[in-house]
Amino acid sequence: MLQIYNKLTNQKEEFTPINPGKIGMYVCGPTVYDHCHLGHGRGYVSMDIIRKYLEYSGYEVRYIMNYTDVGHLTDNSEDGEDKIEKKAKKEKVDPIEIANYYIQSCEEDFDALNIKPASFYPRPTKYIDKMIDFTQRLIDKGFAYESDGSVYFSVEKFPDYGKLSGRKTDELLAGSRIEIDSSKRNPLDFALWIKADKNHILKWNSPWSIGYPGWHIECSVMSCDLLGENTFDIHGGGNENAFPHNENEIAQSEALTSQKMANYWVLWNMVNVDGVKASKSLGNAVSIKDALKKYNASAIRLWIASSHYRSVMDYSENSLFQAQKNLEKISKFISDTQANLSKENALNENSPAIDFDYYWEKFNEAMDDDFNTPLALSFVYDLINQTHKLKAENKITTTDLKNILSFWNKINIVFSLELIDLGNKKVPTDITKLAQERELARANKDFKEADKIRDLLSDKGYLVKDTESGFELAKIKK
Repeated sequence: MLQIYNKLTNQKEEFTPINPGKIGMYVCGPTVYDHCHLGHGRGYVSMDIIRKYLEYSGYEVRYIMNYTDVGHLTDNSEDGEDKIEKKAKKEKVDPIEIANYYIQSCEEDFDALNIKPASFYPRPTKYIDKMIDFTQRLIDKGFAYESDGSVYFSVEKFPDYGKLSGRKTDELLAGSRIEIDSSKRNPLDFALWIKADKNHILKWNSPWSIGYPGWHIECSVMSCDLLGENTFDIHGGGNENAFPHNENEIAQSEALTSQKMANYWVLWNMVNVDGVKASKSLGNAVSIKDALKKYNASAIRLWIASSHYRSVMDYSENSLFQAQKNLEKISKFISDTQANLSKENALNENSPAIDFDYYWEKFNEAMDDDFNTPLALSFVYDLINQTHKLKAENKITTTDLKNILSFWNKINIVFSLELIDLGNKKVPTDITKLAQERELARANKDFKEADKIRDLLSDKGYLVKDTESGFELAKIKK
């Protein structure tokens, strides 16, 4: 039975869909003002694997992921500059042009990483009227108030505020560094609608002012529209947004509908670079596009699946290189299995030597335990090792080979890895020569030249790794 770790209760719970055989799933998407980085890749590949395992298990999944194209301000509340407008002013183009460009970039990255398209990709700029209506209904119910042209949600009117993040309002107030805002009744109140100043570009008419929606209300409105105002099954997102974004979603949605917003909150963890969270604002994030120049897309996907979605991931060249090697290992295993199966009378026809009931059971157990992908993958590697051992003993049968391919093809519905063609493993002479030149540059401490050659090798389709015994070269898929 599938167990999901629910951030709402901070424990694993048996998964029970609201409607038998069907699942409603909403995932907070990226704010589209720059290229996606590996932190995004980690999150959306993880959600894709979860979705595909649910579908593998027989569920029909209605999967919604938004693109935030207005209202996400630089300090993640109602102060600061709109992130998309800031980029638009820098580039001297229209904000919507910026949003469209980076949505296309995101779709290219997701396609490369074999992420299945969402059922719908809502954009807040297409939901302004519905957000105005949602806000007015909250005012009518006494949960929100207008002040100086902006509209705020009254946190004190929602007693359960803080139930997702575990933060209590009195603790938040005691430790708050929020500057006193005379337009708010309470420093913790958050904006549903923000009155625009004269320099703001993206703005619309409303009953209260010419303005724009707050960031948090957008996901509430879009999830209500596409999944209904009743409770839906799963809400996904990054755990750094549990407070205030997800917390505020819950408050405004549940205040309006008098129902739980989502039954299960499934939040992924961050990617660190040198021990620090990767983010656009810190400037230490590795873009998916840059990573794809160096690594096979499925190697990146395998790297992500090799860590549990709730654990912190550490980005390093070595970790991606190891994922590449593991992908080659799996690829060779499946390729060899297919080749051996095509050989006539090459195998004995005794009873199968491999107990596939065991592998099916272990794979399903791992995935049913809060989508434990690293444990599930460990049984793939175990199968490879056992097969090699039995081959050496001449015990593998045709039935075993057929079972191996059947097992892999079915579980790869979940992992969605494109295996590497290992037909030509010989490294061309010019590639080896470049790698040797790089080794010489490193020995001379000319690291700028070494990096330049490394990038050239990447452009030519080869990944170079430095080891104690010298360099290693691996072919990567372009």
